[in-house]
Amino acid sequence: MKKTKIVKSEKLKIKNKTSGFLNSTHKKYFSRGLVLFLTFNFSLLSLSCGKYSFTGTTLDPNIKTITVNTFTTSAAGGPANLTLTFTEKLKEYYQRYTNMKVVPSNGDIVLEGSITGYDVLPVAATASDQAAQNRLQVTVQVRFSNSKDETKNFDQPFSFYQDFPANQTLTQSESRLVPKIQDQLVLDIFNKTAADW
Repeated sequence: MKKTKIVKSEKLKIKNKTSGFLNSTHKKYFSRGLVLFLTFNFSLLSLSCGKYSFTGTTLDPNIKTITVNTFTTSAAGGPANLTLTFTEKLKEYYQRYTNMKVVPSNGDIVLEGSITGYDVLPVAATASDQAAQNRLQVTVQVRFSNSKDETKNFDQPFSFYQDFPANQTLTQSESRLVPKIQDQLVLDIFNKTAADW
């Protein structure tokens, strides 16, 4: 009986020593983790005060306003409201992903331009030289002015397309394709102007 009690008490001593060791080890890792956590958060805080933000924009913090002039069209074809919906999508995107205020004129940055292409092209020819698919391609010429940094100004085209089956007419596919094309064009323009990609 006595031997069993001694063995049990020795086991308890060993267990207590071990748990004490684990506690000090956990404390050491916890304090290291806390230091890393605080350092990481401080770094993010200091970066957000500068030129970068969590949305990926690299806009100068002095840029507070944007003007998006209504785009025009010089392309034949397309829905009647194409330029209006494109302009509104641009405004909404900048409002959602930046802290800039959209103003009707004299913004710190200005976007304007025109839709220069609205083209249906045959692609993916079959063995009988007929198009298996058609492609709707929209091209937008964009002028960007940055009053805070004129080296960022540009005037360039942006294009994007969507394919649709050759057995469908453009009228059948337009309502599905045009919003996707516009969304990608808006993203490309945003990346060029606000994310500097």
